[in-house]
Amino acid sequence: MLKGTRIIEIEALGPAPFAGMLLADLGADVIVVHRKQASMPGLPERSLLDRGKRSIALDLKDAEDVAVLMRLIATADGLIEGFRPGVMERLGLGPDACRAVNKRLVYGRMTGWGQDGPLARTAGHDMNYTGVSGALWYASLPGEPPMAPPTLVGDIGGGALYLVIGMLAGIMNARTSGEGSVVDAAIVDGSAHMMNLLMSLAQSGALVAERGTSLLDGPHWCRVYRASDGGFISVQCVEPKFYALFLDRLGLAADPQFARQFDRDLWPALGNRLATIFAAKPRDAWMKLFAGSDACVSPVLSPQEAARHPHMAARGSWLTVEGVLQAAAAPRFSGQAQKTPAKSPARDEHGAEIRAEACKPPSISRNGDR
Repeated sequence: MLKGTRIIEIEALGPAPFAGMLLADLGADVIVVHRKQASMPGLPERSLLDRGKRSIALDLKDAEDVAVLMRLIATADGLIEGFRPGVMERLGLGPDACRAVNKRLVYGRMTGWGQDGPLARTAGHDMNYTGVSGALWYASLPGEPPMAPPTLVGDIGGGALYLVIGMLAGIMNARTSGEGSVVDAAIVDGSAHMMNLLMSLAQSGALVAERGTSLLDGPHWCRVYRASDGGFISVQCVEPKFYALFLDRLGLAADPQFARQFDRDLWPALGNRLATIFAAKPRDAWMKLFAGSDACVSPVLSPQEAARHPHMAARGSWLTVEGVLQAAAAPRFSGQAQKTPAKSPARDEHGAEIRAEACKPPSISRNGDR
C-alpha cells in the first residue's frame, strides 16, 4: 500500500522504530540509520522492530556521514526521530536543516512529553506518560494500584500509532500542497486522546472519577478471574442480552442478586462470588462451557498460546520467522495477499547499496520538485 514511499528512520528505542516497522510492513522503503556501534549492550543483533527495513550505519557527528544522510533525506517522503527535544538540532539535523534540502519532507518527532511544555526535556517512560495523561487511572481493580499492559497504552498506542497517523496525513498533504510539515507525536497527547472513548461515557454518568465504580472498571461482569489451574478467564458481557447468556451458562439466571446487573452496590460482592465459582475449575473447562456462546468469555493467553489458538491460527495473526515469534502485519487490505514479514537486517547490511543510491542524481517526482 505504501510502495514508492521512502522513510528515513534515525535509530532510537521503543515507539519510533515500531512506527518505522509498521510503515515497512505496509510497503514503505524504510531506511534505518543505525549507529556504527550498538548503544545498549545485550540487545539482539537483528531487532524484530527492524523487520523489512534497510540498514546503513552512519556517525551523525561525522561530516561525511552527515552529507550522505542529507542526500538520502533529499529523496525521502518522511523522517522519524525519537530523541529528546533539541538533540537533532544540536546535530545540525533539525527540521529546518532537513527541510531546506527537501521542502516536502514530513519530519516525525516521537517523544514522551512533546516538543514543548514544562516536562519536555525530562526523562520518562511509558507509565510516567500515561500516568500524567490520565490514561493509566482506570487500569486496575478497586483498591489496587493502576497497572496497564507494558508499553501498549503509551509507547505503542499513544506514541507509535499516532506518529504513523501523523506521518501519513503529512505525506498526503505534502503530495497535494508541495509543503512538508513537522509531526509532534507525544505519548502524553496520544494516550490522552485515546481516553475520549471512555470520556464519552462520562456524558451519561457511566464513567466517574472514583476507580472501580464505572461501567468498564468495576462490575463483576467486566473482570479477569483466576481458574483452579492458575489460568485466567476474561469476562466482559456488557450488554444485558450477553449478560443473560453468561448467567445462563453458569446456572445463575434465577439468582435475584445477579439479575441486578447495574446495581453498583452489589458489584464487589458479586465479583467475589464469581471469583469463587471460577476458582473451582481449570481454565479450559470454563472455555468448553462457554464455547460457541455470545456470553463474551475468553481465555487470557500468552503470546505462545495465542499463536496456537484456532482463531488466531486461522487468521495467521502470529508467525514464527527464523525462530522469532512475532505478530503478522496489520491491518489487512482487500486484493493484498498476506505476506511473511521480511527479515530484520544486520547493522549496516545495506550500507554499500544505500550509499550508492545517495550518490545518484535526484529523480524528478510527479510534482517536478525533487
